[in-house]
This record gives sequence, C-alpha cells and structure tokens, in this order.
Amino acid sequence: MYENYIKRKLDVAFALVLILIAAPIMIACALLIKCESEGPILFQQTRLGKYNRVFKVIKFRTMRIQTLDAGQELTDRQRITKVGAFLRKTSIDELPQLFNILMGEMSFIGPRPLLPQYLTLYDQNQQRRHEVTSGISGWAQVNGRNAISWDEKFKLDVYYVDHISFIVDFKIFFLTIYQVLRRKDVDHSRVDTMPFFKGEPE
Repeated sequence: MYENYIKRKLDVAFALVLILIAAPIMIACALLIKCESEGPILFQQTRLGKYNRVFKVIKFRTMRIQTLDAGQELTDRQRITKVGAFLRKTSIDELPQLFNILMGEMSFIGPRPLLPQYLTLYDQNQQRRHEVTSGISGWAQVNGRNAISWDEKFKLDVYYVDHISFIVDFKIFFLTIYQVLRRKDVDHSRVDTMPFFKGEPE
C-alpha cells in the first residue's frame, strides 16, 4: 500500500517541484559539460529496476567520450572531466534521474539500480533488492555509500526491502542531504567508478 500509492504520489509531487527549482542548475551544468568536452550532455545506461525490469538511468555525463590517447587506453579516472569530478562529488550528476522518477522507473529512496549482468550473480537473498522500486539514494548509501563492500551493500538493500516505510524513507532522505553537504563517505569512490560486482563476497 505505502510503496504503490502513497510513496508514488510523493515521488511525483517532489520530482516536479525539484525539477522546477533545479532547472537553472541543470541548464548551467549542461552548458559547462558541452563547453568542456565533446559528446552528449546526458549519459544513459541500462539498469534493472523493480521486478528486474530494464530501463535507462539518466545522469549528466561526467567522462570524456574518448577512450584512447596516443594509442593508450585511458582509465575511467583519466577520462573524468573537471566539471564531471565536481558533479560527482556534489551528486549533481544525479539530478536528471528526477525524470526517471516521473516515468515511474525510480523512486527518491530505494536500492540503487545496478547493471543487468549482475542479475545472474546474485544469490537468492541478494536478488530480493529488486522487490521494491530502485532509488536515487537508499539505506546502503547512507550507511557507507561506496566505502563499503558489495556484500555489505546488498545486505543493507535487503534490510530496506524488509523495513520499507514512510519513517524509514524520511530518515534516509535527510541523512542523504546531510551526507551530500558534509561529503561524508565520498572518497575516491565517487570520483573513480565502482569495481564490477563479481558475485563473490568481498
């Protein structure tokens, strides 16, 4: 009842308000991204959401599209632009996901949507993270974010599935704001991309 009705209505209402408020910021980001490097403004990647449904998650592009320099393959860290590094550290790169929320593909709060190829690597318990709508922030993000292992993240995701409620979402929402402002648990993990999940506990 809560997730399908109350939470969905709250998501749509807040997403509409935030899109209007953040519009100048998003326009400025688009201009900066376009001025700094060639390529599209937005980055889209296939992810899995609730009930394993496939969708395209939308973010601001934070990396150069070039993968080679003088014949040498660039690492993800080398490809991140100056603007992109700032967007990642401040989580502004996530703002376009407000449109994913409007389309019903994501929620403000829920397990982060991950790559489809991970699905066959989950154990039975880890797969339960897909019983609820994916979110921009979640219980794992406010309890370590990228500073914890995949195994710990999945345990926190499943904890959220078992305890989803307005009170829990309210707590995660404000903890997210606190951590973004403090840049808590944002070390090199938000500048570098996360290592791929290989199906083994870390």
